[in-house]
Amino acid sequence: MTATPRTPPSRATRLRLRHSLDVALRGADLLEQKLHILRTRHQILLQAELTSAERWHEQLRHAETWLLRGLLLGGEQALAAAAVGVGSADVTVDEASTMGVRFPSGTRCLIPDRPPISAAPGNTALVRAEAAYRDAVQAGAEYAAAQAASRIVNAELLRTRQRVRALRRHWIPRLEQTLARVDLALEQSEHEDAVRRQWAARQQAGEDGTPPE
Repeated sequence: MTATPRTPPSRATRLRLRHSLDVALRGADLLEQKLHILRTRHQILLQAELTSAERWHEQLRHAETWLLRGLLLGGEQALAAAAVGVGSADVTVDEASTMGVRFPSGTRCLIPDRPPISAAPGNTALVRAEAAYRDAVQAGAEYAAAQAASRIVNAELLRTRQRVRALRRHWIPRLEQTLARVDLALEQSEHEDAVRRQWAARQQAGEDGTPPE
């Protein structure tokens, strides 16, 4: 924000300053309301991020356990054969909005089934590992979305907090000080005008021979 320029003392200037101050005060109030809502939302998203992270790590450990068992039973050749025909996951991210801030709200993960012509995993451990990794992919997608949502809302939270701080600590006090100076200058100017009018009236009365009031 730029500094308030020095302005000549006039009633129009005072009106503009009062309007600017009213706008700044209303803006600060609205931003503080936004800040409260974003802070509440961020706490919810942080908890969702922690929960999804725990679930992802748990699913990943589970999948890696079965994978290790499958490797011990069938070796790397069995793993390579089981990987043939496995397709890529298709992840769709849903979005939500809070106070104009858009962020991921969930995911839909589509993992294609193994083609009928492809060979099944060579042992039960690899079959279970495949199913566990499907769950881990879904959990990982949910964790990534929750992490992104928390980061996006937190960034807007910090920006809003900085704007409120700039208004409350700098812009509003500057406007108030400028308005006070203009009020004082106008009061002095009006007082000087009144004194000059009284002096002119006395002078006019003296010239006309009329005693001043």
